[in-house]
Amino acid sequence: MTYFKRTPLATQMAQQLLNPGVLDQGLRSGLFIAGQRRTGKTTFLRQDLIPALEERGAIVVYVDLWSDTKADPAALVNAAVRRTLEDMQAPGSGLWDRVKRLKGVDVGAAGFKFAFNLGDVGEPGGTTLAQALTEVVDRAKTDVVLIIDEVQQTLASDSGAQMMLAIKAARDAINPRPNTPGFFIFIGTGSHRAQVAELTRGRNQAFVGATSIPYPTLDGEYVEYLLQELAAQKAPAIPSLPLATTAFETMGFRPEEMVRALRILQQENPSQADLVFPAIAHALKTSAADTELRKLEDLGTLAEAIFDRVARAEEAATGLYAADALAEYRQAVGGDVTAIQVQRMTEEMRDANIIMRIAHGAYAVTDPFVRQAWNERKHHLRPAGATLALEGAPPNVAVEPLQPKTKHKPLE
Repeated sequence: MTYFKRTPLATQMAQQLLNPGVLDQGLRSGLFIAGQRRTGKTTFLRQDLIPALEERGAIVVYVDLWSDTKADPAALVNAAVRRTLEDMQAPGSGLWDRVKRLKGVDVGAAGFKFAFNLGDVGEPGGTTLAQALTEVVDRAKTDVVLIIDEVQQTLASDSGAQMMLAIKAARDAINPRPNTPGFFIFIGTGSHRAQVAELTRGRNQAFVGATSIPYPTLDGEYVEYLLQELAAQKAPAIPSLPLATTAFETMGFRPEEMVRALRILQQENPSQADLVFPAIAHALKTSAADTELRKLEDLGTLAEAIFDRVARAEEAATGLYAADALAEYRQAVGGDVTAIQVQRMTEEMRDANIIMRIAHGAYAVTDPFVRQAWNERKHHLRPAGATLALEGAPPNVAVEPLQPKTKHKPLE
């Protein structure tokens, strides 16, 4: 299937960011977008929003902090900024040509030349992020947009916090100037709503007071597009739009799971698509959680006991090494457990991206969807009502028939 472009949403967001109206001025203080994993955030950024921003002349720097979870977030951001500066210095590069064409800037045949060493940007004693980005804005006479994907990773270390302060310093150095030729716009996206919100609400956070919104997930229009594609391909089994939209919601608005469910449906009885498809959706919801929880199972009983303590916390779990926590772990593993063992296992779980530290001594489950699945299984929660059996589904998984709904509209 071809990519489902979200051009209207991207166009609207780009307009609000680059040419804000009176009610959108706060976006220049920073925009934070939170949404669960695998709901299409990164795809939307890369395929829709970044092209929309670049078409309007902005220089976009994109960084994914999950591209290397062991790397220092500051190192990843500084490297991305340096790559952008290198592109600006390279005559004939796409960035160079775009600025020249859209902004009418005479950059000369040799490209931009900076008065500082690019390798020193962001390094101790070198050119600060604020100095580098200010020169980019002044030389290119356009807006610079820095997008950090999985921005909540900055909460995991002191260097991450310092990096956010450096980004704020760049914002404060560029945007308040009365005759600035461009603005600096920061966008942070993340997979944990509470942690992303903390970056705009915590008193000690660099971007306290910035705008925080939920990620506008794909909705019924996307589902309708998929069904139309299936119809054009003369697929043997096509569910009705209301039931398919509800099934998409059941799977957490995850496009990959939706496509997978439709593929499985083609192997079932085409005449019973509306009966079978809800069962497939429930089975895949369970399977998606299984994939993540299998990493936990591989780490052993102590990891599961630690994870359980973290998953029980509403926002963040503290006291993982406290006496009551150690007693809980000992009961779970049936033997002695020391604080050092817990610390080592916690680090392994962080490396596996199962849990993450959001402050000193405070931890949370990386994916809220997995946390929900863990707690439901622990308490043996099952949907009420009649159930449907699905061949190949995990054993003892009850499936509740879905009722048709209207098109899902996550945001007005």
